[in-house]
Amino acid sequence: MTKPLSNDLTWPVTAAIRALAMDAVEQAKSGHPGAPMGMAEISAVLWRQYLKHNPADPRWPDRDRFVMSNGHGSMLVYALLHLTGYDLPIEELKRFRQLHSKTPGHPEVGYTPGVETTTGPLGQGIANAVGFAIAERTLAAQFNRPGHTIVDHKTWVYVGDGCLMEGISHEVASLAGTLGLGKLNVIYDDNGISIDGKVGEWFADDTPARFEAYGWHVVRGVDGHDIEALDKAMAEAAAVTDKPSLICARTVIGKGAPTKAGHQDAHGAPLGADEIAKTREILNWTHAPFEVPADVYAAWDQKARGGAAQAAWEKTFAAYAAEYPELAAEFTRRMAGDLPADFDATLAAALAEVQEKGEAIATRKASQNALNILAPLLPEFLGGSADLTHSNLTNFKGTLPISRDPAGNTVLYGVREFGMTAIANGIALHGGFLPFVATFLVFSDYARNAVRMSALMKQRVVNVYTHDSIGLGEDGPTHQPIEHHWALRLIPNLDYWRPCDATETLVAWTSAVSRKDGPSALALSRQGLPTQARDAAKLGEIARGGYVLVEPAEAPKAAVVATGSEVKIAVEAAAALTAAGVPTRVVSMPSTNVFDRQDAAWQDAVLPASLPTVAIEAGATGGWYKYVGRTGKVIGIDSFGESAPEKALYLHFGLTVDKVVEAVKALV
Repeated sequence: MTKPLSNDLTWPVTAAIRALAMDAVEQAKSGHPGAPMGMAEISAVLWRQYLKHNPADPRWPDRDRFVMSNGHGSMLVYALLHLTGYDLPIEELKRFRQLHSKTPGHPEVGYTPGVETTTGPLGQGIANAVGFAIAERTLAAQFNRPGHTIVDHKTWVYVGDGCLMEGISHEVASLAGTLGLGKLNVIYDDNGISIDGKVGEWFADDTPARFEAYGWHVVRGVDGHDIEALDKAMAEAAAVTDKPSLICARTVIGKGAPTKAGHQDAHGAPLGADEIAKTREILNWTHAPFEVPADVYAAWDQKARGGAAQAAWEKTFAAYAAEYPELAAEFTRRMAGDLPADFDATLAAALAEVQEKGEAIATRKASQNALNILAPLLPEFLGGSADLTHSNLTNFKGTLPISRDPAGNTVLYGVREFGMTAIANGIALHGGFLPFVATFLVFSDYARNAVRMSALMKQRVVNVYTHDSIGLGEDGPTHQPIEHHWALRLIPNLDYWRPCDATETLVAWTSAVSRKDGPSALALSRQGLPTQARDAAKLGEIARGGYVLVEPAEAPKAAVVATGSEVKIAVEAAAALTAAGVPTRVVSMPSTNVFDRQDAAWQDAVLPASLPTVAIEAGATGGWYKYVGRTGKVIGIDSFGESAPEKALYLHFGLTVDKVVEAVKALV
């Protein structure tokens, strides 16, 4: 059997982690062995004594969430999942970083059982973890009842120096401290080394003081290779329930390697055959690569412990369901991510009513109206804005900040666009909530990588971006988005919507909350826009992303395709052209992404290649040539904006009815 708890490098429990990490990286000829080898003792204590998890059921709702924010050290996660009993056989560790393996270069949710979130872009893992902690506390407040605690778990996070250098860590750690997220525990792998060498030359922060200033409980100066010290630190952190905890653990990167330990050479490259052979001697690890003896597996195995914990929870949930059957059913629905049974019928009726009402309002206001329709149906909404709630209009009837009531439905994120979006990713990953976030479209730049990550992870997050064009007017080019429409449309698996009126806005919201396989973004106007005329058939076509909004009585000789605020211009121009003997079709394309997923027959019917086409949009023009062809024309803006009233700007940049008429006539 393995030796008792030990700080000795030859302790097989920790030696197994070091061996698997260096063997997998060596076989792949790439990777990061240093962090896994340096964090072996930390992981032995956390994963065998504190982390509540069941390898037999990685989706158990009340499991602790574990996040490795320093995701380059992915072999540590894979070694831990394999050793503790998850469905990750040794063959997959041998295929580390290979095509279609379950052990990609950085942890990816959906690929590997037990991986909770995709990490790699430094700092976003801790941001996701703040989202996990917010979701846990809010879900507990909404569902737990006296004598029935069905939501009660912690979030444990590993971070490295790089994560704490990234600005996003400041954003989310500040908010976590303000909210007092007592079930969030972060372990800082303070090894002082990164790719460029000793980080003290460029990262000399007093990190413990920084987190104390945020309102965190900080455990300073822990020896990251001392089992007893780590045990004491984790027990202390777990006992603090009114604020998040940071454990500052000093470690040696690549510990066990005779010449590369403590050096940048251990960070991001294989150790090499000679170094590995010598490390094996130091570890007294006499086994072949990827060979782990049975007694070491037995010492790591967490299936019995995790199974008992889950069985106890299931007994608790059964008692809860007996006393609160409706709440139990609602909890199950929400954790599955399903919409209420009557959702489709209710929204169909609401859509018809919005169309009939025919309001001329800004689409940001139409979005607020949509929220007032959706919020009573979707108690899983957990929204928020980056300090622009009353400009984004993301407040709805019944808005209740969680900072004032833990059972609320809104997060007051402050001016933290990147942190906000990455936190929302964590909320979505946790389950039980449908998060949405909001800011001005131009500031989506601050959040872009987190949006990309939600698309990569296929998470249902709704990004509300208002003030979507030069139509915001006098605030000028710093606030006027130009390239942003296409920058976001080009993110794979992100559905980008730019609705032209209240009706399309409700469809965009309905589509966003209905899809389970990825995020959506809604680009909304500041200025008022008229509701376009549609019959019942066209109402059903909006959800296809692009459709014929206006069809002339005679066969069309040209088409104008537009989005958002420019649809109004297209409709007026088409009327003038048709009256002048050039029958013109208007295509509204609120979502190019959704339109591109339609079958070829639909796309050809809406925009025939033979029909001369002009596109108009208040933004960069390049992407529209896909739809108008090389012979078509695009009216847009390929420069920065200006500070002036809206009408003056549209005239200045040539976004007018006359320009559209002129362009169509030139084509025909």
